[in-house]
Amino acid sequence: MKTKSIITTTATAFIMLISLNMNAQDFAKMDKSPMDGASFPSNYKESNKLIKVIYGRPQLNGRSIEKLAPNGDVWRTGANEAVELTLYTTMALGDTKIKPGTYTFYVIPGEKEWTAIISTDLNVWGSYFYKQENDVARITVPVTEGKESLEAFSIAFEESKDGVHMHMGWGTIRVAVPFVK
Repeated sequence: MKTKSIITTTATAFIMLISLNMNAQDFAKMDKSPMDGASFPSNYKESNKLIKVIYGRPQLNGRSIEKLAPNGDVWRTGANEAVELTLYTTMALGDTKIKPGTYTFYVIPGEKEWTAIISTDLNVWGSYFYKQENDVARITVPVTEGKESLEAFSIAFEESKDGVHMHMGWGTIRVAVPFVK
């Protein structure tokens, strides 16, 4: 009988071990605001990038932009974690030259203009831990209106005569932030 008891105990322990390993293999469901990235140049065959952002893409889903990114409040510029901005060369935002490196990119939305902020904060969730004393550069840019409405918050880069413009769009709101080489 002892042998039967040992075999039963061993079999039970083995089954529990297998079921624990199977639970460790569970994967998270798709995020409602998936991560995306944009860079310049945007051609994936071009490895010599000037600038890149990684950001979450929130959806309007019938909500107003003002509810999701209130005017006058620091916003993480997307969903989930704050936007991670990487500069691969020295660039200027307004009058401030910024060394190559990785930063956090925040904005303060407004009805007629947005303030773009580059911060030394890294690996932060949302804008809950934003500290103005960690700002590297700020610039205020005008808001324009797009012809079509974008359901998902979007970022794209475009070459300009003196550098690169980061275009942000959501709903019919459009904002362009100039990065100068």
